[in-house]
Amino acid sequence: MTHRYQASQPLTPEDPLLIIAGSLQVEPATREAYLSDCEQVIARARATAGCLDFLLAADPLEPGRIHVYERWESPEQLAAFRGSGPDDAQEVAILDADVQRYLIAGVEAP
Repeated sequence: MTHRYQASQPLTPEDPLLIIAGSLQVEPATREAYLSDCEQVIARARATAGCLDFLLAADPLEPGRIHVYERWESPEQLAAFRGSGPDDAQEVAILDADVQRYLIAGVEAP
């Protein structure tokens, strides 16, 4: 497995790593269909310049919860990909969202 950001890679406030993380709530009965509908978006994001990781994943304990995790080289690259956001059907399916944007100035080994 190749990692673009290795341990202790220097980052600066002028050149931060961007992480989008949190969760979405959808109806439990529609979660699998929602995630299936997102597969093309995930593939497109991962193929986009500046995307280091992009994942939407079902929570194993909460039936309507979806975890969101994205890593981007810059806010500009995220903005170029994001466009208008979720399509109307995806937007309607989201009952609640708690997703935050984090600007990271350093990366270290755990």
